[in-house]
This record gives sequence, C-alpha cells and structure tokens, in this order.
Amino acid sequence: MICDCSDEAERGGMAGRWKPSRCSYTRFVFGLLFVLTVEVVEVVQGGPGDENGSVAAAAAVVVQKDGQFDANYYDKVNDNMQIIYTFNHTVTRNKTEGVRVSVKLQSESTKSPLLFVVRQKQAVLSFQVPLILRGLYQRKYKYTQVGRTLCQPPPLALSETQFFYVDVSTLSTSSIQYQLWVSRVESFTLQTNKKFSFNATPSQPQFFKYEFPEGVDTVIVKVNSEKNFPCSVMSVQDIQCPVFDLDNNVAFIGMYQTMTKKAAITVQKKDFPSNSFYVVIVVKTEDEACGGPLKFYPLLPDELMDPGNRSKSLDVVVSPAIHSEVYVMGMLFCLGIFLFFYVLTFLLACIENKRMHKKKVELLKPADTSPAETASLLGKTPASPYEYGSFADNASTLSSEPVTDSLASTDANYGYMERSLDTVGRCRQESLSSVEEDEDDYDTLADIDSDKNIVRTKKYLCVSDLARKDTRVLNKKYQIYFWNISTIAVFYALPVIQLVITYQTVVNVTGNQDICYYNFLCAHPLGALSSFNNILSNLGYVMLGLLFLLIVLQRDVVHKRALMRSDVNALECGIPKHFGLYYAMGTALMMEGLLSGCYHVCPNYTNFQFDTSFMYMIAGLCMLKLYQKRHPDINASAYSAYACLAAVIFFSVLGVVFGKGNTVFWIVFSVLHIVFTLLLSTQLYYMGRWRLDTGIVRRIFNVIYTDCIRQCSGPMYIDRMVLLVMGNIVNWSLAAYGLIKKPNDFASYLLAIAICNLLLYFAFYIIMKLRSGERIQCLPLVFILFTAVVWGFALFFFFQGLSTWQKTPAESREHNRDCILLSFFDDHDIWHFLSSIAMFGSFLVLLTLDDDLDTVQRDKIYVF
Repeated sequence: MICDCSDEAERGGMAGRWKPSRCSYTRFVFGLLFVLTVEVVEVVQGGPGDENGSVAAAAAVVVQKDGQFDANYYDKVNDNMQIIYTFNHTVTRNKTEGVRVSVKLQSESTKSPLLFVVRQKQAVLSFQVPLILRGLYQRKYKYTQVGRTLCQPPPLALSETQFFYVDVSTLSTSSIQYQLWVSRVESFTLQTNKKFSFNATPSQPQFFKYEFPEGVDTVIVKVNSEKNFPCSVMSVQDIQCPVFDLDNNVAFIGMYQTMTKKAAITVQKKDFPSNSFYVVIVVKTEDEACGGPLKFYPLLPDELMDPGNRSKSLDVVVSPAIHSEVYVMGMLFCLGIFLFFYVLTFLLACIENKRMHKKKVELLKPADTSPAETASLLGKTPASPYEYGSFADNASTLSSEPVTDSLASTDANYGYMERSLDTVGRCRQESLSSVEEDEDDYDTLADIDSDKNIVRTKKYLCVSDLARKDTRVLNKKYQIYFWNISTIAVFYALPVIQLVITYQTVVNVTGNQDICYYNFLCAHPLGALSSFNNILSNLGYVMLGLLFLLIVLQRDVVHKRALMRSDVNALECGIPKHFGLYYAMGTALMMEGLLSGCYHVCPNYTNFQFDTSFMYMIAGLCMLKLYQKRHPDINASAYSAYACLAAVIFFSVLGVVFGKGNTVFWIVFSVLHIVFTLLLSTQLYYMGRWRLDTGIVRRIFNVIYTDCIRQCSGPMYIDRMVLLVMGNIVNWSLAAYGLIKKPNDFASYLLAIAICNLLLYFAFYIIMKLRSGERIQCLPLVFILFTAVVWGFALFFFFQGLSTWQKTPAESREHNRDCILLSFFDDHDIWHFLSSIAMFGSFLVLLTLDDDLDTVQRDKIYVF
C-alpha cells in the first residue's frame, strides 16, 4: 500500500483540523530506526557514546592563523591537529606578483609525510614533504626541502584582493615539526632583453611570466648556465593552473627541451591567446637524459636514494626575434645569389656564340694558310716532345700514313675540314659495331671476345680502341642513368616527405623539442616549419642543378646538330660525347637539395641518410663520368652502378642503426670494404678482361709465380698500377681507421670514403692528362681554381658543428650559435650556399675538362 503524505491526506480532508494518518506512523518508525542506527555506529567507532571516542573528538582541533609574507613559521602537527594559514594580497591586472611557498622538514625521520594543500581562488596546489621523485629504473629520491611557486591567473577586475590558504596536515601519530615561509617573488614578470638569474633544484623548480609587448610577435627564450650538470628542463607553458613544474609532469603540456648549458625556444604570439606565457625551469633528478653518467645500484623495493647537491644556477633572457622584413630579405638574398649564376651563364653563352660566329666568318674568308695553320684547322696538334712509353712510335707510324684534307664541298659555307677517304673509312670501320648490341657488352660477331682481348690488353691504348661501339647504342645505354635516377628520386622522395611531415607534426603537437636537432639560437619558424632558414638555404642545390641540366641540354643539342651535319670533329675527334651521366648528375644535385631540405625539417639520427644518400650517388656518378671519358665502351651499366650505390646506402643505414660501438659490424664492414677494393682494382687493371670463377685462385698463383718468383718483371700497365696501389693504400687505411676508432657518425665516414676516392681519381686524371701532352683550357682552369677555393670555405663552415645528433639533444645545444648572415642564416646555411656552388663548379669542371681535345683525332688521345 502506497502512503499518501500530502497535506490533504494528513488533515483527513477536514479544513483547519489535523488528525494522524498512516503516513505519520510510517515516518515515526523510520525516524526511530535512524536514531538507533546512529547510536550503534558511534559506539562501534568510538564516538560520543564511547569514553575514548569523547577524548579523541575533544583533541581533533583545527588551528587557523593569519599568515604574513616573509615570516618564518615553526610549527608541529600530528593526526589530531590541522593548521590553516590564511594569506591575502592585492593583485592588479597591469602587474603580476608572484607568490612562493617554501617548506623545510625539521624532524629527523618520519613514517608519514606532511601534506600541504594550497587553496586559491581558481586553483589548488598540493604536495608532500618529504617529496619523493622517481628517476630511471624507478629509483626514488627523497627531498626534505620543497619550494613551489603559485600560479597567477589574470584577475577579472582591475585590482582585487585575493585570499589563499595553506593547509598543513599529517596522519602521523607523533608530532612532526616543519618550517614554513611564504614570500613574494622578485621579478616574477620577465622583461625584454633583461637577464634574470636564479637557482633551482629538483624539489624547488622555478617559473616566471612573460607578456608580449606591443609590436612583438615572436620572441626567443634563452636559458644559460655555467655548469653542464645537473641536467635541467626548460618549458614554455600557457598561463593556466596548475603549472606543471616537476620532473615527472613537466612534459605534459607546452614546449620543452632538456639542457646542460644552453636552451632556446622560439615562441610565437599566435600560439598563446593570453599574449603571455610561463617559462618553467625544472632540474631533473638524474643526468642520464643529458648524457651524464649514471651508476647502477642494486635497489631494494622501498630503498630511497640520496639526491645529493643538485642545485643549479641559471640565467634567463627573453629577446625579440626577427621581423617579417628579415624573412623577405633572407629569401631575396637566397634567390638572388643563385639567379646571378643564371645571368652569368647567359652572358657567357652570348659571348661564346658571338666568338663562334666571328670564327665562322673568318673561315669563310679566302686566305693563304701555312701548313701549320692548315694542321690546326684540321684538328691536328703538333707532335709533343713528351713521349709516353711507346706512344711516340705509334704516333710516328700513324703520321706516316698519307693524309690529304680539303674543304668538303657540301660544307664549304661552314669551313668544315675532312680527312682523306682512306683515313675516314679506316677509323669509321673500326668504330662501327652492331647497332643491335645490348648493354651487357656482347656483340653478335663470333670473334668479338678474342677481338676484345687483343684490343683491351694492349700495353698502350687510345680512345679509338675503346670507342668502337655504335654511338646510338651507347647513348641509349647512358640515358638509362638519367631515367633510373629520376625513378629512384620519385620513389625515394615521396615517403621521405611524408615522414618528415609526420616528424614536424609530432614536434608541434607534443612540444618535445628534443626530437629534432636544430640550431635553436638561429631557427626561424614559418608556418608549421620550425627552422625555415635551414630549409630555404638548400634552394641552391635545386636551382644550380637545374642550371647544369640546361647547360648540358644546350651542349647535347649542339652535338646532335653537328652529327646530323656529319661534322668530322663530332664524328671522329675528341672524347666521345655521351650526356646521360651528366643528366643524372644534375638530377642528383637537385634531389640532394630536396632531400637535404627534408632532413632539415627535423634533423636527427634516424633520418640523416636522407641528407647523404644522393651525396653517395653524386660521388659515384662523378667517378663513373671520369672513367667514361676514356673508356666509353666498357663503363659500368646503369643497373650495376645503381645496384652498388644501393648497397652503399644499405650499409649506411646499418651503420647508423647498429654501428655505434659494435665490433662485429665494423669487422664485417672493413673486410667487405677491402675485398670490394681488390675486386674493383682487378676490374680496372685488366679493363674487365678477367673472370671471377673457380679458377681464379690458380690464375692468381700462376701470375705471382711467373712474375714475382720465376722472374721479377714490372707491371705491364705502370700508370694504372700506380693509381690502384695508391687507391688501395687509401682505402685500407680508411678501413683500419674505422675498425680502430669506430666513429659514431657512420654516414659521414662512408661519405668520406667516397670523396677520398673521387679526389684521388680526379688528381690522377689531371696528372695523366698533363703527362700525355694535353692541356687544360682557360675556362676549365678557372672552374678548377674557383671550385677549389669555394670548397675550402664551404668545408670551414661545415666543420663549425652547430649541432650533432651523435650526442644527446642537450649536449647538441651546447654547440648552438647565433645567426651570422643577415640575422637569418647560420654557419650551416652558408655551408649549403657554398657547397651547392662548389658542386655546380665541380660538374662544370667535368663538363669542360677535355674541351681541348674536341679537334684531336681519337687515335691520338691516350687512355689512362
């Protein structure tokens, strides 16, 4: 039955007269049961019905005190006493005043901690003393002195009085003595370009407020310390409560980075709606995050570590960052310096075109010419007094053949010279091969293998001996270099771009600036990019790579037109012109700029191979091009060359991941390095006329027995032997250095191997060119000198080392330095500028190095 407790029911429906109802009796019964239940609970818990409970209730007191700033309070509390300190202070909107609560435990040992709760108008801060902070491997450190700064949210009114309360309590049955003092923080609001010094410990972190002044949109917060350790964390957080200022929670919000001596964070006004932010400094409990030593101690489950003295003195300075005008000036400078090379190239092309036109006009004029002048017009060079082995005899034999040159009747308007039909027929017959010949160096003739052995194993070779294949076949072969590297670039670049965008997103979302190794003192953000200047400075690689492609294209077009006119110089003279490798080199230079820019979006040790992969390719392509100049028929195919470069990049990745201090890896790599050097040396020495099969050991033994034991005879190819011996000495030395030192930067070590081999081969090429009676024209000589000077300055700026991912992020920031060019570019940006110019100059050297041979017959050009 439901009880109706309405007024009408209780009054029985009679106005002004009350009578008891069934609901009234129900209420009475429930009320009686409730009173009895309360009495039973009080008896069980020692409440008012118990004598001991009455004494406890009388002792549980709350003491309230009016607190004063900068006053020391020495008090005691236990589980029957709680103390509340009441403070008040005036807060104005134009001036923020910091308040700091400091506590020091006076009792020697306590089983229960003191609990401090600071109640503010819009926030609550709580902590215990002693404070227990955890480190690596769950190590616990005990701090008996704690200091915390109260957050200060902006007041609603112009000026208001705010109260806050400090509650002190404990569950310890024995009294615990402590010292409490509350103080105002001097210089809580940081001033622009004004240094402020302070101390911090793990249990006494510090934070300060900064407000953006009018007209300033971006600032750089710099924190410095004279001591490397203890390791610290600098954080930038929005104005809100609570402030995360302990080692175990400082990474929860805002931007942060670990530091030893230096830390710098660029802060943009648009990221903070309140136009202000907190600068938080936290000293870590351990130094492992900053690369410091960490001793291992066997710990018991409840063992507490001695924190030691971990006080650190620091300075903080907030200075305005660059304005938008500096961004514009930096971009215009970067664009202008490389457009200058386009203008200079255009002017040189105009001058060269005018000179060639003038030369054609002079050739059209009838004039008496001496035999020497006729020989120069024919592309003949006077006999050199230098004799290269038995080349003098070969040259005299060749020169004894009758050669009658005349102006070709069909090309009389252009002044082209033509050799006798007998000579032309002989040279062309030697150079022709099957057009159907594929890239694998096989011909359809049955006796081609014996012919190759006869030609390539001669003691002295001319370019005509190694330029016997059809030009169309070789052009197709070398064009594959360009198409393959273009395909590699697309499939390599797309995932790289996706990955670095993910890296940058993670940095922006998490605020963890230890992910990327920037030069934070000169890292200018733009949009979502944290260091736009390091990306912009890579523009030179792309622009100069494109310019080199245009220069090669112009030469390619001119050469094809000459072939279409049956120009004798293009057909029978000079180094055979194959432009596929040049196109591949220009493309590699452009991709180096793109991937270097991607790497500098977020540079770290996991993506360093993005910056070096195409450097390996550039070094390899340059060596292949040098070799191709004198060995066009036997140069490596694109497939085998890129397969070798892929192996190099594979080892680069393995070295970065597993090579740091791994003895097994370095032994394997050094052995493979030496074996590959020996195989390549054999391939170069015998011009590819050797086989790697089961009989290789027997043939090596026979060579050693006949040439070294039975009779001591010198090598047949002395120059090649000198080059290969020097190359093996250099490579074996580099392998030994790697095995002994085990450098951390394996990618740079691998790149150094490639560059050393390239420089060695280039020096050998120049020396042999001069020894062979050839000369270096003025233009390539200028390129060589200019490139050498630029490389020298570029390497100087490269070795400044503004950051290094071989160390921890905090140690890397010790090398950070301010911008040195236009307040926008740092040393590494200048390295980008100079190295791109130097690479462009190096490519021009290779392109123009043998221009002096354009009118020399190929059977007069020596192979080395």
